[in-house]
Amino acid sequence: MFETLETEVTGRVASIKINRPKQLNALNTQVMEEVLAAASGFAASPDIGCLILKSGERAFAAGADIRELAVQDHASMRASNFFSGWDQFAALRIPKIAAVRGYALGGGCELAMMCDVILASENARFGQPELKIGCIPGIGGTQRLTRLVGRACAMDMILTGRMVGAEEALRIGLVSRVIADDQLEAVAHEVAATIAGYPGDIVQMARDCVNMAENSTLDSGIRHERQTYHALYGLPAQREGMAAFLEKRAPNFNGA
Repeated sequence: MFETLETEVTGRVASIKINRPKQLNALNTQVMEEVLAAASGFAASPDIGCLILKSGERAFAAGADIRELAVQDHASMRASNFFSGWDQFAALRIPKIAAVRGYALGGGCELAMMCDVILASENARFGQPELKIGCIPGIGGTQRLTRLVGRACAMDMILTGRMVGAEEALRIGLVSRVIADDQLEAVAHEVAATIAGYPGDIVQMARDCVNMAENSTLDSGIRHERQTYHALYGLPAQREGMAAFLEKRAPNFNGA
């Protein structure tokens, strides 16, 4: 079905793996369109509760495809609103996990940052080296990286173009866990299955509240969280979850 991707479904977890090994999974328009199509399909399915973006052997994605970019000019970039499909991917409300092995550079780092959780293998390398080719990040890198790691670290990475290893990425807040290379996919599936096991509507509420923190003042963010918290009372999942706690049993969210 897809020329640049491999997809798989295990239980309530779907996975997408970019498959352009000769190009180190460089992101071109076809990849963008196919990732968006696959992810949108999974997001629309009530049987899927979490999505994993998997890494190749050597790279998660080593950047945008320069061969495609080098022939563009201002008019063509503006007319096509180049990269806008990635905005649609980022906006999908399905929880997304990036399981990063090897290089996640430029657009690859930006793609990982569109996900809710970034899990890194010990050999993962992150960077925004666009200045080295006379460019700047264009898929949200200047914005998401600054929000994740702060102005000082973002300026350092973007203005020097240097790569950071997995342990430094963990220390500065770019990733949430560093995992042994041979355990990365297993842990990613375990995390995804945990998330997928919770009620989808409650997971989306939690995601929305966390994302609100990046785009609002503290007061308005807390107000949004409180309103959302009040609104979930009376939902089947809330009633089942609290009843199960009081009755000292595991909740049955599937029947809620």
